[in-house]
Amino acid sequence: MFSLPGYIGWRLLSAFSLPPWGVAVGLAALVAACFIVPMSVRTRAIADRAWADRLAWLGLTALGFFSSLFIFTVLRDAVLLAVRLIAGAREHAWAEPSAILTLLFTGLVTAIGMIVARGRPRIVKVEIPVIDLPERLRGFSIAQISDVHVGPTIKRPFVEQIVRRVNALGADMIAVTGDLVDGSVAQLAAHTAPLANLRARHGAFFVTGNHEYYSGARAWTAELRRLGLRVLENEHVVLQHDGSALVLAGVTDFTAHHFDAAQRSDPAAAIQGAPAGAGVKILLAHQPSSAEAAAHAGFDVQLSGHTHGGQFWPWNLFVGFFQPFTGGLHRLRDLWVYVSRGTGYWGPPNRFGVPSEITHIRLVPAVP
Repeated sequence: MFSLPGYIGWRLLSAFSLPPWGVAVGLAALVAACFIVPMSVRTRAIADRAWADRLAWLGLTALGFFSSLFIFTVLRDAVLLAVRLIAGAREHAWAEPSAILTLLFTGLVTAIGMIVARGRPRIVKVEIPVIDLPERLRGFSIAQISDVHVGPTIKRPFVEQIVRRVNALGADMIAVTGDLVDGSVAQLAAHTAPLANLRARHGAFFVTGNHEYYSGARAWTAELRRLGLRVLENEHVVLQHDGSALVLAGVTDFTAHHFDAAQRSDPAAAIQGAPAGAGVKILLAHQPSSAEAAAHAGFDVQLSGHTHGGQFWPWNLFVGFFQPFTGGLHRLRDLWVYVSRGTGYWGPPNRFGVPSEITHIRLVPAVP
């Protein structure tokens, strides 16, 4: 627990000519972070929710700051080593100025990331080309939100803003692709209540993400049904749109069976019994990892989230090691997979370099 703060303290504090009290203050801040950060992600059991939320804000902001500070400290050391090897310069000549720059740049990145994370999600317009798309389904539109993570730092005003912006798109349907909440229904029902105001011609549909299972998936699916969202659990509906049929299916989260064996994600079961002549078959699946099974089951389009696009630099460079697709539109044989970078954020209120999004998707005919 103390290894990373210890490394940061050793490399940065030692670069300054600090009096003993200055060193003590720096070390105290690092030690405090070692305790506050872990506590901030375990606030659900605290009865006083106002205190729990303040602790979460403090700890999660610190988590983002020290996460970036660690990376920039490593980069600083790499630069100092290169300068020493190439130019033969003594490290101590650059030690203090580079330490100052490291701290200032970390603070700047953290501030910018927070402003972006707490601001309005951008509207991302995407066209997905579908082979043999019926003329009457041409331009069929979907508003997708994903990974909102209503919880300690994302509350009702943020959700109300999302609902207003989604409704303004005038989409034919709305897809909520999981990780909507981080907390129980009792704690967060007042903050998710605005979702009852989502409006689209064919309604709003929801599939579970892994965080729903951390938060009580059965209670949340019941609550979302009460709010008027259609929850799809390894099943499909047939939407009749201007005389053409569109199959919309949804699966439980890719890891759902770890929490409930009966909830195992199954794209093949979700499409079973669907009309063979449907103009397009769309799957809502929280994790991109469902794509292989979705392609095998014969879906044309999969809409996912989960990855946050890495959420903030430099973690966006590593998320591809854990998921087949990290953000944007991708092709897997005959399947198009769109991965939202997320409408909210998880953990640190930080989206440096990876802005959040509300996705406005249109189906268009594939060009031969």
